[in-house]
Amino acid sequence: MSLLRNLVVKQSLRRCSTSAKQTHFGFETVPENEKTEKVREVFENVAHSYDVMNDVMSVGIHRIWKDMFIHNLGPTKNTKLLDVAGGTGDIAFRFLNYVKNSNLEEGSHVTVCDINQAMLDVGKARCEKLKYDSEHISWQQGNAEELPFEDNKFNAYTIAFGVRNVTHIDKVLKEAYRVLKPGGRFMCLEFSQLEYAPAQWVYDQYSFQVIPVMGQILTGKWQPYQYLVESIRQFPKKEHFKNMIEEAGFRQVTYENLSLGIVAIHSGFKL
Repeated sequence: MSLLRNLVVKQSLRRCSTSAKQTHFGFETVPENEKTEKVREVFENVAHSYDVMNDVMSVGIHRIWKDMFIHNLGPTKNTKLLDVAGGTGDIAFRFLNYVKNSNLEEGSHVTVCDINQAMLDVGKARCEKLKYDSEHISWQQGNAEELPFEDNKFNAYTIAFGVRNVTHIDKVLKEAYRVLKPGGRFMCLEFSQLEYAPAQWVYDQYSFQVIPVMGQILTGKWQPYQYLVESIRQFPKKEHFKNMIEEAGFRQVTYENLSLGIVAIHSGFKL
């Protein structure tokens, strides 16, 4: 009986060690299978104040970054865009404005995909309020690591301030490659590290000392904003992320710094 009991214990320990692979949630270490739920809770808690906090945290500069992002994408006629982690619609609405103002609206469409239904609900409400034509935009709940779309479906894929929140960045990049048509473009807008050390120090002081306090004052919650600034520091450096994009199969991979490198636009093509 004792031999059987020892065997059961060993098998149990082996299963635990296999299933308990660790990852980061901000500066906290958590089991991989818990991160997705933790991130979901973060964004569910801040969904209705997300856009306001973006304005406050960036002093409104995030709007310029997103405008530049869409300008760099340069949508053409009949562009079918997949915007991942774009629940509140910031990128999608800019895309729609761009194609409308450029007389490229015919045949153009954006699909907004987000794992968090609360964020999608905010985006849908904004869409109705702003009276965007539902013919050119659709909403889909889905995980960036396992997209609910067929292969070779979209001309362009965007993800803005979302990839650092996933558990497996490599899976997200492979899924982006899979759903893009040959010739399709991958674009990512994400926070980064400044290349000038004194400026990075000032940025760190602002991030850790001010942003969580703003979150507490404006939303009554500081923990989600503490996580957000920690997640930025955990994200791969630009050259490392560039290599990851190339490993997923993309070519002509580049990045461009904005605001001294606080954020960067990453780009690659499925050739």
